[in-house]
Amino acid sequence: MTNPAGERPYDVLLVEDDNADALLIEEALLDQGLARDLTRAEDGVVALEYLRDPSRPRPDLIVLDLNMPRMNGRELLAVIKHDEALRAIPVVVLTTSHAPDDVRGAYGDHANAYVNKPVALDDFTRAVQGIDAFFLETAVRVPRP
Repeated sequence: MTNPAGERPYDVLLVEDDNADALLIEEALLDQGLARDLTRAEDGVVALEYLRDPSRPRPDLIVLDLNMPRMNGRELLAVIKHDEALRAIPVVVLTTSHAPDDVRGAYGDHANAYVNKPVALDDFTRAVQGIDAFFLETAVRVPRP
């Protein structure tokens, strides 16, 4: 399956500490034609440094694991969605956690989608495409300072 006509590939920031999972997600996004460029951060601290660096391109989409060292995905999601300069970036939480508190917490902090690992590729692809259909077409890009 390739990227359907009319949908554009994204610049993606993948925040994932597990190398095997990161490689699978990257391959899925690139093979599906959903990612134009993919940058990986191994935890929330590295991701936040990347997002706040004015010399780095702003991603169109963040794919975020919840369970990571230093700054976990829950903490990073809260920072992103409460930061005026970052909150417009859609976030797909992709995690092993099925805990209702994690799901409620992610949506409470304005995650755009929540997908469980191990992920069915079609479910993940539908989540990303759903964000494109609903969110990215209407989003206003926030210029960098």
